[in-house]
Amino acid sequence: MKVSSRGVTLVEMLIVVTIIGLIAGIAFPAVSSGVESLRLRSASDSLVSFLNSALNRAERRQEFAEIAISIQENAVYLTTPSLSRELDMPSGVTIRAVWPKLSSEIQGPRRFLLLPGGAVPRIGIEIANRKGTRRLVRVDPMTGVPDVQPLDASQEATP
Repeated sequence: MKVSSRGVTLVEMLIVVTIIGLIAGIAFPAVSSGVESLRLRSASDSLVSFLNSALNRAERRQEFAEIAISIQENAVYLTTPSLSRELDMPSGVTIRAVWPKLSSEIQGPRRFLLLPGGAVPRIGIEIANRKGTRRLVRVDPMTGVPDVQPLDASQEATP
């Protein structure tokens, strides 16, 4: 009579769990880096959309709009006579600077006024993630279209 043994021994189970742990440990840095890049990309896209809507609202509704950018609160605000909106940065993404930089430090948010039919102010918002990857979201004063530029660690942004 044959005894058939089916199942998994404890040693086999420990080997499989160890292999899975090694694979997860090797893959985690790549996955977390990808998540950080996605957050920065998402924040850039949100900023572009937010600035576009502010510019469009000022022009189409023929009403002034104020954009306030707060580094301390890590948020961007839009205020018009009929609307008030706030854009918070996602977790891990911070506003590092507002362009053009001023010679003196201003306490509180930087404010830009959008007038219907007026010139588009030169706005630039430098954002960064936890890994130090930076992007500059700015509004082109000639076309009024926001765009995103990646910045190197050694590169200084120009408005």
